[in-house]
Amino acid sequence: MSTAAELRRIWLCADDYGISPGVNRAIRDLIERGRLNATSVMMVGPAIARSEVEALQAAAQTSPRCAIGLHVTLSAPFRPLTMHFRPLDGDMFMPFPKLLRAGLMRRLDREFFRNEVKAQLAAFMEAFGRAPDFVDGHQHVQLYPQVRDGFVEAVSDGAPKAWVRQGGRDLPLKQRLASPKALVLDVLSAQFRRCAGDAGLDFNPGFAGAYDFTRGTDFGELMRQFLEGLPDGGLVMCHPGFVDDVLVGLDEMTDVREREHAYLAGEAFERLLTERRVTLG
Repeated sequence: MSTAAELRRIWLCADDYGISPGVNRAIRDLIERGRLNATSVMMVGPAIARSEVEALQAAAQTSPRCAIGLHVTLSAPFRPLTMHFRPLDGDMFMPFPKLLRAGLMRRLDREFFRNEVKAQLAAFMEAFGRAPDFVDGHQHVQLYPQVRDGFVEAVSDGAPKAWVRQGGRDLPLKQRLASPKALVLDVLSAQFRRCAGDAGLDFNPGFAGAYDFTRGTDFGELMRQFLEGLPDGGLVMCHPGFVDDVLVGLDEMTDVREREHAYLAGEAFERLLTERRVTLG
């Protein structure tokens, strides 16, 4: 029989709290069931009213190790909190592929991103009455060239005790090549880790959770793969939710959220954690 010392303690983080009431309800449900121990909050989302903040705080009190972080959002269809932010697509942030290309081509100004991240940090602190436990990014924007510089500066200034999410994996090359999307995150995360480390920020030692949301993949099998080789303290990203009209109007990731919720709420996930000697406690 395994002892507590042999268990791997990981973070299972639900992204996008604040994107819609249905997503919020699903995340709170899993926290209360003990099936999540972290969630990151979009302060520019349409479902982040005081009642939604208070409901999340109440749910988190039921879990002995539930972290609440800031989900920095810098891509369309969301809008900035700061005035005169650039670049924009109309009155919205740029779509993330364009933002990534602009960063790779060194066409961005880190000051705009530093100021926007600081504004979202301030909004989080006003809503929750404290700094976030961690800071990550919607669509991994914190990893993009130039964006990451402003992101790291803002977090190190405004929430220096928060850890930040990196998206790199510590796996053999053959396994990393099997997922092109995750491989891109590996590459982007290498520089992000150096930047965060130079600023004195802590970050998760391992990452999993990236997959092609457009394919009808068995999420249970994916979760089994995510846990393979994930180190103690590593993080698995997930996106559970209940579909509602608000979500449909903002995000292409809809039904897959309900499939993730169903698996995480079920007995198969609990058995997998026991089998792999993993704990969220």
